[in-house]
Amino acid sequence: MYRRIVLAYDSTEAGRAALREGALLAKRCGAEVFLLSVLTDSGGLALAEGAHAGAAHGHLEAYGAVLNEGLRKLERLGFTPTGKLVRGEPAQQIGDYAREVGADLVVVGHRKRSLLERWWSGTNGAYIVDNLDCSLLVARSDISNEAFEAELSQAARP
Repeated sequence: MYRRIVLAYDSTEAGRAALREGALLAKRCGAEVFLLSVLTDSGGLALAEGAHAGAAHGHLEAYGAVLNEGLRKLERLGFTPTGKLVRGEPAQQIGDYAREVGADLVVVGHRKRSLLERWWSGTNGAYIVDNLDCSLLVARSDISNEAFEAELSQAARP
């Protein structure tokens, strides 16, 4: 069913949920996995860069470490993942990367936000749906690491 899956990953619980659910699904489908981390170009990042030259580079290094952590997790699970770190607006970058790799599924995490946060940040959820040419899975499962490992060992059996 799914052959090429993009996992949107960061170090948040929502990002880890996307990695776990996406990895389980990829294992069951025998899919190729692509891991994407997006450093958001925010006003805060621009302000930090203006106050301290190189601040954005420090953020890129931190996001690179997060991406490498995710890649190592996927490798331990038996995948040969491809990873990419980009900078920009997440919904746009996720859609662009999904098209670049020919993905047929994108897995993203979700964290509940207050009304004020939703108002302030806009309709990113709706925008990502409109910006994709493939299916979208919003990971909402709270799978513990132990349950995740047990699921993976079952999924690996023929």
